[in-house]
Amino acid sequence: MIGLISATAAGAAARDRLAAARPDRTRVYEGPVGDAVRAAFAECEQLVCFLATGAVVRLIAPLLGDKSADPGVVCVDEGGRFAVSLVGGHGGGANELAREVGELLGAEPVITTATDSVGLAGLDTLGLPAEGAVAAVSRALLDGEPVALDAESHWPLPALPVAARGAYTIRVTDRAVEPGEREVVLRPPSLVVGVGASKGAPVEEVLELVEGALRDAGLSPASLAELATVDAKADEPGIVRAAERLGVPLVTYPAEQLAAVDVPNPSEAPLAAVGTPSVAEAAALVRGGELLVPKRKSAASPAMATCAVVRRPARGRLAVVGLGPGARDLLTPRAEAELRRASVLVGLDQYVDQIRDLLRPGTRILESGLGAEEERARTAVAEAREGQAVALIGSGDAGVYAMASPALAEASDDIDVVGVPGVTAALAAGALLGAPLGHDHVSISLSDLHTPWEVIERRVRAAAEADLVVTFYNPRSRGRDWQLPKALAILAGHREPATPVGVVRNASRPDESARVTTLAELDPATVDMMTVVTVGNTATREIAGRMVTPRGYRWQEEPK
Repeated sequence: MIGLISATAAGAAARDRLAAARPDRTRVYEGPVGDAVRAAFAECEQLVCFLATGAVVRLIAPLLGDKSADPGVVCVDEGGRFAVSLVGGHGGGANELAREVGELLGAEPVITTATDSVGLAGLDTLGLPAEGAVAAVSRALLDGEPVALDAESHWPLPALPVAARGAYTIRVTDRAVEPGEREVVLRPPSLVVGVGASKGAPVEEVLELVEGALRDAGLSPASLAELATVDAKADEPGIVRAAERLGVPLVTYPAEQLAAVDVPNPSEAPLAAVGTPSVAEAAALVRGGELLVPKRKSAASPAMATCAVVRRPARGRLAVVGLGPGARDLLTPRAEAELRRASVLVGLDQYVDQIRDLLRPGTRILESGLGAEEERARTAVAEAREGQAVALIGSGDAGVYAMASPALAEASDDIDVVGVPGVTAALAAGALLGAPLGHDHVSISLSDLHTPWEVIERRVRAAAEADLVVTFYNPRSRGRDWQLPKALAILAGHREPATPVGVVRNASRPDESARVTTLAELDPATVDMMTVVTVGNTATREIAGRMVTPRGYRWQEEPK
């Protein structure tokens, strides 16, 4: 919960705007400011104070304890110009909260955390529990000292400027090891504990069994990702409460699915009770992995619980990111976040140049030239299979004549894939032209490098006969100068010579140009590969210099 505190009418107005935008996450604290701050500090995970920073510093100073437990605090000035991350930038989430508040209120986020200031990923913001010398290793990264990465398994981490050797170390492990003096240990969520239990098994017995199994195997509870069991035990109180107290989800599977898992220690007892010869081992192994602790029973007599521990391999992450048509303000916040999350970037060299400044230090860049789409797709998938966090970039929307299709044709279910939409060239061009896509429309690429012309021509004829607005991608190049005239001639057989046609070159870029002409007057020689051509349907009109395709609402046709 985010506590909101203000002292003046101006502050209250901004406070109420934030409360209205996030009603499920915020709570307004009224009354004397000192009392409100103390109450919110004790009850909330984060605070937004619409007060001067000096006043907030004096109010919260006596309340501060440990940065790992204190709430994140953001200050917003009376004029709503700045959102200052004051306390708990990383651990309390104040940095992200300042960005969020700034976006909602139109304020400039002010973030002074050293790592954020230079674009480094904070070691305590990677989504993994961090133990050890976080401050010392972070300072070494900031100072450019060599920091080694010791990863027992590749985990999809953001980019870090690490070296093969160094006096400082970032260690990624699920083993119960103590961090060294100059070491940070990151705990990946790699361990799954399968649990079986008799009806009425006490939560203490289940907990003691699970914790003992991890301890005896030399494994860290911080790397426990989930408890797993059979559907029939989904509501068993001892298992449910054990998951709650361990702070992990409880995942259940049908008995028939568990019965199909090959396990080393099947038993007749669970087969008779719940329909599978194994619960603990099968539930832990059902999604694959290495069995670290075979089935073991609790120490009670009679034993009422069993468990098994599996280490699941890291799953790489592939984000297919659309960069939009070129303008930085048309790059979505989600796309920017994925670029900063990646440790490996794969893309066309000219697209890499567009966003190079957004990448974190240490990002490995794999760039290539035109015509290597399939190679880039294979490279991105291969890197993800190695456990990396990969961003594969394309212009516009990555799923429209771009990299998503070849990448997903290569990918299987052994990696996580995230699609990040982008503003397409057709949409950027349409916004410049007016509203040419106001009714049904289609996009067709005139490049016959990958698609036979006979197929393209059939699609153009179908669009012409269906009276669809048509946007042509890749309309004309030096080596392909006859396809666009042929396509326009096909459309001219179904539309009037005065049909509006929009021609947009380099949409959203500094040298963009847009004009509206007609089907009869368009000169194909003025079009190139950087151009998008949009041909209207029989209802499209030029109105005040803009290209407009009516939506066709029925009430517009009714007699007055």
